Amino acid sequence: MDRVIFHCDLNSFYASVELLSHPELRHLPVAVCGDPASRHGIILAKNEPAKAFQVKTAETIWQAKKKCPNLVLLPAHHGLYQDFSRQVNALYQEYTDLVEPFGIDESWLDVTGTLHLFGGNPRVLADRLREEVRRRFALTISVGVSFNKVFAKLGSDYKKPDATTVITRENFRQMVWPLPVNDLLYVGRAASQTFQRFGIRTIGDLAAFSREQLFALLGKNGAQLHDYASGADRSPVAPAEQYTPPKSIGNGYTFPKNLQGREEIRAGIAQLADQVAVRLRRHAMKCQGVSLAIRDPSFRDISRQTRLDPPTDLARELTQAAAELADSCWNMSSPVRALTVTAIYLLPTEEAGAQLDLFSAGQDVKRQRLERLEGTMDAIRAKYGPGAIAPASAPRDPAQERHAPPPGGGR
Repeated sequence: MDRVIFHCDLNSFYASVELLSHPELRHLPVAVCGDPASRHGIILAKNEPAKAFQVKTAETIWQAKKKCPNLVLLPAHHGLYQDFSRQVNALYQEYTDLVEPFGIDESWLDVTGTLHLFGGNPRVLADRLREEVRRRFALTISVGVSFNKVFAKLGSDYKKPDATTVITRENFRQMVWPLPVNDLLYVGRAASQTFQRFGIRTIGDLAAFSREQLFALLGKNGAQLHDYASGADRSPVAPAEQYTPPKSIGNGYTFPKNLQGREEIRAGIAQLADQVAVRLRRHAMKCQGVSLAIRDPSFRDISRQTRLDPPTDLARELTQAAAELADSCWNMSSPVRALTVTAIYLLPTEEAGAQLDLFSAGQDVKRQRLERLEGTMDAIRAKYGPGAIAPASAPRDPAQERHAPPPGGGR
């Protein structure tokens, strides 16, 4: 018996949530963006009227305004989106305990075992879910219904907004195979470029291509994408309460003013490394490597990574490693627009013990003191808020420090 998998996608989620507070703007082109004054001038979401002007997510505000001069811009409220996401997923769990969020606005539901409780018809149940989301939250969802997760995801993308699309074993060749290959889940830019060189332009082309050749070209990923295209995906929908540990933990920031010189760049790195370390400890993880990405004012990027031994969740050690990467790859007299620090090669804290010898015992005592110190900082933040305490070397806005008034002067 085939499974019955739903993929539910909240339509224009950020924009739809913002418009709940601005109903008078519903008929106008609206986009949610970061703060242009702080140079976070990127479109995060847009409503249907804005889509009609070809406004796209992740393009700059000036590009969007060029397409749509009357575009209304609204600031983002991420805490509000998280709250709505939790409430909508709680609604899904009224229909099945197999609910797997996929980002903040999408979720898979496996209703195979509960469908009979709601009439037994997948399309009717999907329509009922859409109506329930509209009634409770004044938001809309598109629902893809299929026998696996990949085709259910394609179904929710197939027709928007506020639609149900059913992809079955009988119709998937007609519905799915003509679609562009980059519509398939996890087909990124690199894979798409490889496929183009071999004449693979549609999902059907990918399904018809030799699985063995795809394995030779892309390894396990190539074989998996072939399975996705041919309808052979069997990946389960994770239970709602199942915790999936992260594969990496990173934080990036575009600074209001360009960072200048080693001291400011290191301060920016320290700020990000501290936030990454906090999240590592929250997940009870340590990292065996760190990655640093640097962006200049012309949007040119460079990234480097290094291994760490022993594994760590300490901000000081992440800062040191990332700063050494910066020294090795960046001209410190060149301005920096944005930085990203990422902890990689993660493993659970209990598996991260280091082998000690006579000469490293003293170093281990020092690390234990640092771990206690950063644990105490975590407790202070938990009680008084994330901004209550930070390392002295990590100002919240490193680039603005050189523009601050002198002690006793200014406002």
